This record gives sequence, C-alpha cells and structure tokens, in this order.
Amino acid sequence: MSLNTKKEFIDFLVEVKRVTKVTKGGKRFQFSAFVVSGNGAGKIGIGKGKGKDVSVAVSKATIRARKSLFDVSIKEETITYNVKGTHGSSIVYLHPAYKGTGLIAGGAVRFVLKAAGISDIVSKSIGPSRSGVNLVKATLNALAKCRKLDYIATLRGKTKKEIIRGSHAHA
Repeated sequence: MSLNTKKEFIDFLVEVKRVTKVTKGGKRFQFSAFVVSGNGAGKIGIGKGKGKDVSVAVSKATIRARKSLFDVSIKEETITYNVKGTHGSSIVYLHPAYKGTGLIAGGAVRFVLKAAGISDIVSKSIGPSRSGVNLVKATLNALAKCRKLDYIATLRGKTKKEIIRGSHAHA
C-alpha cells in the first residue's frame, strides 16, 4: 500500500555515525543513520536507524522516514510567508522567493526543501549548533508553522476575502 499517489520518493542521507558500545568482552560497533524522505510534492518525513552495517541502518532510517510523512504548505514551489524555526540552539529562517530564484540553502536545510518539493526559497541558518540533525529539525519546525489561507480562515471563522481585506487595512 502506497502512502501517496506518487510512488517515487526523494531520499537524502543527512548523517552516518559509527557508534560504539563497550562491553565486558570488548567493543561492539554499530552504525546510526539519519535520513530525510519526501515525495517532492509537499510531503516530508525524517527517520533514524541503527544497524550492524551501514546499509541496514540507512534502510531502517528510510522506512521510518516514509512512515512519518506529514504535509507542508507549498504555493507555486515556495512558501507563503517568512517563517523562523528552532530546534535546540539551531535557528533557521525561511523566506519565500520569486519564481526562478532557485533554492538558496546550505547542506541539511537544502535536503529538506528539495525533498518537500520547494524550489524557490532563500534560507539562513543561525546559531552555534550547525549539526545536520538539528538543522533538519529546525527546518521542519519552520515548515510546520506555514499554514494555507483556507486553514487560517476556518480557524478564525472568516472567509478568505475577509482575511485578505483585513491584512491590507492596517498597511
């Protein structure tokens, strides 16, 4: 059973670590993998997996990422408004961009935005922690804050026109 209508997923391996457990008989090595998975059309998820081999860890992480998919609000391959996401001490700012601007983002943030299908956006990561896992989670936090106009209208009990008119009245 497929989780979405489009069967192809975009997967990015963010981080692979070798972890060691010291036991009475010596050291036991395992690998930990962190994966971002998306369908390129507004669904994205993350997953972490461990295994005795790198390929096992990556496959477990990929399966978990595909099970944890959630929707992201996208309008014409960008987001609707400026948003800030945090996780730990990592801070990520996302700014919508005009069509043709491209994906201006670094490392782990780029993986999340590509997997979600966002192609015109400007991002900046700030903070002492620049680890890939924290940046991915901060980016997901920012994307989760984005809402569509229909959803905001139903929350406020208004029509779309009333919300649009109200935002221009104070400008």
